[in-house]
Amino acid sequence: MSNIIKRIGESLKRAGMLETSPLCVYVGDSVPEEAVPMVSMDTCAAKTILTAALDKNSPPLYMGHDCLKGVCMGAITWLGFSKKISPYIKYFVSTGHENFRDGDAEYLKASPELFDKFKESIGPITLSGKYLIVSSCDDYMDDELSEGSEGSEDGKDYVVRSFLCFGDGQQIRNLCSLIHFRTENPFESIIAPFGPACATMITYPAHLAEKVPNNTAFIGPVDPTGNSWFPEDYMALAIPFNLARDMCNDLENSFAFKRPEVAYPEKRSDIRPTDGKI
Repeated sequence: MSNIIKRIGESLKRAGMLETSPLCVYVGDSVPEEAVPMVSMDTCAAKTILTAALDKNSPPLYMGHDCLKGVCMGAITWLGFSKKISPYIKYFVSTGHENFRDGDAEYLKASPELFDKFKESIGPITLSGKYLIVSSCDDYMDDELSEGSEGSEDGKDYVVRSFLCFGDGQQIRNLCSLIHFRTENPFESIIAPFGPACATMITYPAHLAEKVPNNTAFIGPVDPTGNSWFPEDYMALAIPFNLARDMCNDLENSFAFKRPEVAYPEKRSDIRPTDGKI
C-alpha cells in the first residue's frame, strides 16, 4: 500500500499550491533515528515547528520528558508533558498580579476568571505516548500505514494525529475551501480558537485536549505574542487526520483540479480606492 501520509501531504501541497512543506504530527514511544529535540532549535515549540515547514532540509523534530530543559513552560503544559500550571498564569494572561513578574501582563483575557473558564472548556491535556514528533510528510517513512492513523516503522509504533500547513491568504483560503467540499454544517468545520500558537498547531488538531471538537480544523494562530517571528502574511491551518484524509480523497473531484483558473488566477482585478465616489 502506498504511504497515505505522503499522499495526504502531496494533496495538501497541491490543493494550496504551498511553498512550505506540509507537516504531520504523530506520537510514539520512540523517535526516528534522524530526529532532533525541538529545544535544540528554539525554546519556543511553535517557532521551531514553523522553521521545519519553511526549511525543506529540516530533520524530524521531537519533544519528550528527556529533553524538556529550556523548553517554554507554556509548551510543556500545552503539549501534555505536565499537568502543573502556575496559579499566577491566569493573571499573567489577563490583568497581571503584583506577585508575578512585577505585575507584567499580556492582556489577552479580560479577567483571570475568564481564563479559568477557558481552561475548563478545553479539558485535561494528555499525550498518549512518550514522544511528540513533527516532520514533513515526505520524511514519514512508514510504507505500510493502513487506512487509519496507526503505523509502524522498524517495529516502532506511531500514531499520526494531525497535519499542519502554513501559507499565505490565498493558499489557506483554498485549503479551507477543500475542507468545505464535504461539509454539511458550515459553522463547525473550521474555527479560530483562543490559545497559544502551539495549541493551534498541535494541541487542538491532534486532540490532546479532552473537549476539542471532532472533525474540526483550526486556523490561526490568534496569539499576538508570536507576531515578532510569525510572518505577517502567513496563517497556519491545522487539520485532524481523518479530515485531511478526506481532503486527499476529494482533491481530484474538487475545484482545485476542475477549476484551477479560479483557485489560482493568473490575472487579477485591482481594487482601487474610490475616494468616496461610487
